[in-house]
Amino acid sequence: MQRVMLGSGRVRVVDARRPRVPRGHALLRLRVAGICSTDLELQRGYYGFSGVPGHEFVADVVACADPSWIGRRVVGEINVACRRCAWCRRGLGRHCPRRSVLGIVRQPGAFQQCFTLPLCNLHRVPDALTDERAVFVEPLAAACEILEQVRVERAARMALLGDGRLAQLVARVLVHAGAEVVMYGRHAAKLALARRAGATARQLPKRLPAKAFALVVDATGSARGLAQAVALCAPRGTVVLKSTVHDRVELDTAPVVVDELTLIGSRCGPFAPALRLLASGAIDVDGLVTESFALRDAPRAFARAAERGVLKVLLRG
Repeated sequence: MQRVMLGSGRVRVVDARRPRVPRGHALLRLRVAGICSTDLELQRGYYGFSGVPGHEFVADVVACADPSWIGRRVVGEINVACRRCAWCRRGLGRHCPRRSVLGIVRQPGAFQQCFTLPLCNLHRVPDALTDERAVFVEPLAAACEILEQVRVERAARMALLGDGRLAQLVARVLVHAGAEVVMYGRHAAKLALARRAGATARQLPKRLPAKAFALVVDATGSARGLAQAVALCAPRGTVVLKSTVHDRVELDTAPVVVDELTLIGSRCGPFAPALRLLASGAIDVDGLVTESFALRDAPRAFARAAERGVLKVLLRG
């Protein structure tokens, strides 16, 4: 079988044997996977990563101990937890100190023809939901996590920094929750997509309005995003950080202290509501895929995904 390997900044496609299936896991055959900003950061050296990336996927179950799963089309949560520690017993397996993370930490990812995940991580994809929409479940769940962390009032006015892959999904989730979303970005075509989803979308100005929003989400994927978000946030407001960047981030903490701001890191989120939003059509992801490539063309796919203005690039198994 073929698999994608990252290392020393290179993207390679190599031949490999099918992985063995640990107890409690399922063997999955890839249908489609999405390249996200984290994958691009891993290529650049984030986490000192080398190995098989990929954590946004739709796959078929090929083998497992429970026959009712065989042949099912699935998506999967990316954190593989021990299920025994205090964090896991509290339902916070994503923070298990012994966890591995699909395609990121000690768990070969989805950019290969076959890979494994625990059965308990899998979610069945409704028949009516296409692969091209279902592949957005994992990043949409990350966007939904904001609603688990922050109370969003209907008609509340909030700012969203960034217009890229994740920012587009965050905008859709917050608009669906009833918020008035003001997106700031650099790309006219991406801003137009956000407008069609119900957001107010503005070209990023040289100077952002100071202390203008009680809630600000940073989804820029840049080292400057946090400082910009803090500057936008009103006293006693909240800044939600959705970006992971390889670069070192420096922040003047004086405004955080003086204005009594709350900073919230936000990562993975709940799959069930993400699946419901996509299956019902409440969240529309059509138009967010820029291009698709065969797995064997992963080097070209990564190069395309890194180009300015590109949204989601898919790899097909």
